[in-house]
Order: sequence, then C-alpha cells, then structure tokens
Amino acid sequence: MNYYANELKALIKSNRYRTREIVDYGLKDFASNDYLGLSSNKELHDLTCKKLASNPVHAPKASLLVNGYHQIHKEFEKALCEANGFEEGIVLGSGFNANIALIESLVRKGDTLFMDEKFHASGVLASNLNDLHVRFFKHNDTNELKQLLHKSDAKRKIVAVEGIYSMDGDLMDKEIFEICDSENTLLIVDEAHSSGVVGKNLMGVYDLFDIQIRDNHIKMGTLGKAYGSFGAYILASSHIIEYLLNRAKPIIYATSLSLYDTLLAHNSLKYILQNKESLKKEIRKRQKIAHDIFHTDTPSLIIPLVVGDNKKVMQVKNTLKKEGYMIGAIRQPTVERAILRIIARIDDDALVFEELCKKVKRLLDEGI
Repeated sequence: MNYYANELKALIKSNRYRTREIVDYGLKDFASNDYLGLSSNKELHDLTCKKLASNPVHAPKASLLVNGYHQIHKEFEKALCEANGFEEGIVLGSGFNANIALIESLVRKGDTLFMDEKFHASGVLASNLNDLHVRFFKHNDTNELKQLLHKSDAKRKIVAVEGIYSMDGDLMDKEIFEICDSENTLLIVDEAHSSGVVGKNLMGVYDLFDIQIRDNHIKMGTLGKAYGSFGAYILASSHIIEYLLNRAKPIIYATSLSLYDTLLAHNSLKYILQNKESLKKEIRKRQKIAHDIFHTDTPSLIIPLVVGDNKKVMQVKNTLKKEGYMIGAIRQPTVERAILRIIARIDDDALVFEELCKKVKRLLDEGI
C-alpha cells in the first residue's frame, strides 16, 4: 500500500519531486558547497590518515560526556578558538544539529527568539520545538529588528542570523552586531557559508567586520563546506559552552564527531590560514567573472540566478549536465521562487568557471 501516493503525485505535477543521484565524478562540480575544493585535497587526506593511524582508536565510541571526548577534539576546539577569538568551543555532528542544539536549549520559558525569515531550515525546525516564543523579522531588516527588540519584555532576547545566506549568497547586515550589543541580546551567527570564504583570515563575518568578540556572541560553523570535511562547531563564552554541555540534547545524546572528520577539519583550518592570500585571490577572480557575465555582485561564492520556473531550472540543469557540468536547481519550499544556484568553487581553473557562466547565460537568454 502506497500511503503517500497523492502527495507524491502532487510533487511530480508541480515539478518539485526530488530524487537522490549518485555523484558523477566526471562532471565539473559547481553545485556543492565545497567552496575551496578541499574535499579532493589528497595531501590533507593523507596527512589525516597518517596521524589517525598512530592513534589507539579510529572512532570516538561514545558521546562527549561519556567516553567520547578525545584529545583530537580538544586540540581542534582550541585551534578554532584561537583562530576566531572565542573563549571556548565544542564540536558536534552537523550544522543541522548545531542549530537545533543552540535554539532548543538557549531559548527558555519567558525568552523570545528573533529570527531572520531566511534563516536555515534547521533553525526554523528548532524554533517549533518546546513551544518556543519566536518572532521572525524581514530579511536583514535592521529597523524591524530594533522595533521588535524595543517592544519586547522577554526575560532573555536571542537573535539568530546567518553570516552569508545559503540561497541568496548575501551578507548579514553589520548593524545587527551593534544592535545586539546595545540591547544586551544574545546573538547566534550561523557561519556555515561564510567561514572559509570571507574575512582577512577567511574566518567569516566576525573576521570580515572586525568584530570584537563579546559574551553575548555565539558563532556556529560547519565543517562540511569550505573545510572539506564533515561536522560542525559552536564557539562562545565559556559560560555558554558549559551550559550547552549540560542542556543541549544533540550534544549530550549523540556520539561525538568522528575522529577522522575532526582531524581533517583541523588540517583544513591550518591550510586555510597558511594559504589565505592565494585563496582570497582565487575567490576575487571568480567574483569578477560572475560580475562581468551576470552583472551581479556577490560577497560570497554563491551565484543565485532567479528563474521563477521549476520546470525551466531543471531543464537548464539537465542540459548542462549533458555538457559535463553540475549546478544546483533549487525549488520550493527551499526558496520562494526557483533559482539556479552556481557555486564558484576554486577547485577548477577560473577559465572553466567562466565557460560555465557563459553557457548558463546563453541558455537563459535563449529561454530554454
């Protein structure tokens, strides 16, 4: 018996039906969030395997609070804190779980969560747990945020934004830092798509805006994007990390992050810091190409092209796939209107990216 036949038919009819596709290594990848191409860096992989081979175990075996917290975790957390200027850090299984851990545990009875309307789905899901009091504000609208905070009589106020938004590729407004500091408001910044991409040291928006880290600041970042690994981290004051260790369910009840992924991410962090100038040069080169062809400025490596037609974005994606390129075709409910999402990864030569952009523009101009 097919219990969801009607729902699946509706998805197919609206061109919103999704399937899994085995990765084709023959395609030039401009769809994944592997911004710096580190997932295919064999030197980092070999270095990680060599160090892990000398470790007594190769798996964490338990949660952080039972018997799963290893020196490998501790050393990486310390390195993240030093690179980002935070007091304390904690690594965990994924960015999705990190947002759930933060929001589900930090927002208590009498508190209010103020969330950008374009915040990641993981945060939106977490906001629906435990009957939390949530107020959404218009994307990057600092005036609305200020008004909401001023009118609120909540015990604690928590603001949640992204450093770079995953679908639009735009930056958070720097003024949000100033607003939260003046209002003594906790600020969660999801740096999943900004860490490794922006800032003088490529550490994200805290780095880009030269923000002085305060006790009300919380940074979440992922390891499965620019770091070419898997997992996530939370950086904050020692007090908040201590609290999360005692209240956040995705930290308490999940097996700790794999030792391989932790070591690989640590090696990637070192690589990014050591090669930041050459990496920034390659990033700027691709941003210029996108500007010259699509007449759009992006502070990130995300190039979103609004098409507004589910069928059309799939046609463009499939046409390019036949020509040897993979890009993203993003449809509802992930975005309001269907977009082509091109990631200007710096793994391939910039000329290959330029060639792809010209093909995409031609297809869109021809109305395919």
